[in-house]
Amino acid sequence: MTVSMPGVTGPDTGRVTAVFERRGAPIEELAGHAGEVARACHAMAERFHHGGKLVVFGNGPASTDAQHIAVEFVHPVIVGKRALPAISLTADVATITGVAGRQGLDEIFTHQLRFLAAGEDIALGLSADGHCPNVRRGLAAARELGMLTLALVGGDGGAIVGCERVDHTFLARSADPRVIKEVHVTTYHILWELVHVFLEQPGLLGPGVIR
Repeated sequence: MTVSMPGVTGPDTGRVTAVFERRGAPIEELAGHAGEVARACHAMAERFHHGGKLVVFGNGPASTDAQHIAVEFVHPVIVGKRALPAISLTADVATITGVAGRQGLDEIFTHQLRFLAAGEDIALGLSADGHCPNVRRGLAAARELGMLTLALVGGDGGAIVGCERVDHTFLARSADPRVIKEVHVTTYHILWELVHVFLEQPGLLGPGVIR
């Protein structure tokens, strides 16, 4: 990656270049998995096409990503794009604190999924390090319901990477939480865009379209 920075010289140039370079490799790795991204989006589009909804969840900063994802599907920022059903399990403070108080934080997503989701739906869990027990348990509960499961994780992926209960996992391979966040934002915007591509083009939801 070449970065031009007029007026920035000496040691500062190296520091600024390093800031950009830290973001290059994780994005390039994501681009290298374009086929897997396409398969995930095709599977999501099929679920939406048959009446399913997207259920998103995560902790801390990832909880705001969950809400961001839900609103972009329900109320697209691009005029003319189809609205699709989506909910964030992090938006209801009363439910989260109620479940946490009685059953513990590890159950806050599992409990909601069992009452709000169905087998035709899609579960998307976000975890900056892949070690969030409640996200992992939520994905496991979603799979038991028959839902399509996706995960966005960071770092080395933690316990979620390679988990047999997750259909599609996308890793932002970085130790910097800011970079992980940025890669996750890019990833879910790509998911949103490609889901609409499949839904808008006749014939793209047939069997064998994506291999």
